[in-house]
Amino acid sequence: MLRDDMNPTIERILLNIEQVMIGKRDVAELSLVALLAGGHVLLEDVPGVGKTMMVRALAKSVSAKFRRIQFTPDLLPSDVTGVSIYNPKEMEFQFRPGPIMGNIILADEINRTSPKTQSALLEGMEESSVTIDGVTHILEKPFFVMATQNPIEYEGTYPLPEAQLDRFLLKMKMGYPEIEEEMEVLKRAQRIPPIEELEAVVDLEELRHLQQQMKEVTVDDTIKRYIVDISSRTRSFSSVYLGASPRGSISLMKAAQAYAFMYGRDYVIPDDIQYLAPYVLAHRIILKSEAKFEGITSEEIIKRVLSRVPVPVQKVVR
Repeated sequence: MLRDDMNPTIERILLNIEQVMIGKRDVAELSLVALLAGGHVLLEDVPGVGKTMMVRALAKSVSAKFRRIQFTPDLLPSDVTGVSIYNPKEMEFQFRPGPIMGNIILADEINRTSPKTQSALLEGMEESSVTIDGVTHILEKPFFVMATQNPIEYEGTYPLPEAQLDRFLLKMKMGYPEIEEEMEVLKRAQRIPPIEELEAVVDLEELRHLQQQMKEVTVDDTIKRYIVDISSRTRSFSSVYLGASPRGSISLMKAAQAYAFMYGRDYVIPDDIQYLAPYVLAHRIILKSEAKFEGITSEEIIKRVLSRVPVPVQKVVR
C-alpha cells in the first residue's frame, strides 16, 4: 500500500489513541476514515479485545460528547432515543433525551437486542434525526456511531438484516493482540488506566473543519468508473446472490476521499480503492448458499472481484 505523509492533525489524533490502544493502528485509522466521511462503523469480534476502549479513546481525542448504549434483550426504543414525560406542574410534556443525543455513540453488542430497538438507532444513523411523539429532533454534528457485535454464532443474538448492515460505512474486526502486545497490556493494567488520563488533541470545531476539507479531495472520472466497475462485478459474480448497491459505490468513494485526505493527498488513487473495498463492500453483498457451504467469505469474494477488474492507469502529462 502506497503511503504518503500523514496529515499532521490526523497524526496527532492517532498518536493519542495509541497511548491507550496497543497494536491497533489500522483499526484506529479506519475508524477515523468513517468519522471524517460522516459514516458509521460496525466492529465484529469476540468480547474483551478492546472495542469499547477504542471508541472511548477516539471520543476523548476529539473532545466529543461520548455516549454508551449497552444493548440487551429487554432494551426499548425509547431507552435509545429518549421519551416525553408529562410534567404536572408545567402541564406539558417534556422531552428527556436518550443516549443517542451525543457526538460519538458506542452501541455495544447491538446484536443482543431486538430488531425493533436496533431500528431506533439505525434511523438516527440514516436520517441524522429521531422522531419521538411526532416531534423531530435533529442530532448534533458530528454524529458517529461505532456499533459492536459478537459473532452471530454466539447464543442469544439477533443478526442485523442486510438492509441495516448497508447503513454502516465500514465493517471490520480487531482481532487478538500479538504476544508482545498483550504483555504490554498487562503491564499497563498494573498502573492507572491510560484512558483516564487521556486528553483531547483537537476540538469539535477542528473536526468539523477536517470533515469539510475531506470533501474537497478530487475523485477523477477514471476512479469513479473503477468504483462502479467493482460494484457492478459483485452483482454478476457467480457466488453472489445480491451484489453491492449504488449506496455501496458512494460509500467507497467517500471512504477513499477520507483516506486520501488522511495521507496528505488531494486526490484518490486506485490503491485507496483496493485497500478499502473489502471493509466497505464485503458486508453489503449476500452470498449464495452453496458458497457459504464451501466456506467462502464475503471478503474473499471482494478480493477476487478486485483481481478481475482492470486497474485504471492515469496518464501523466509531461
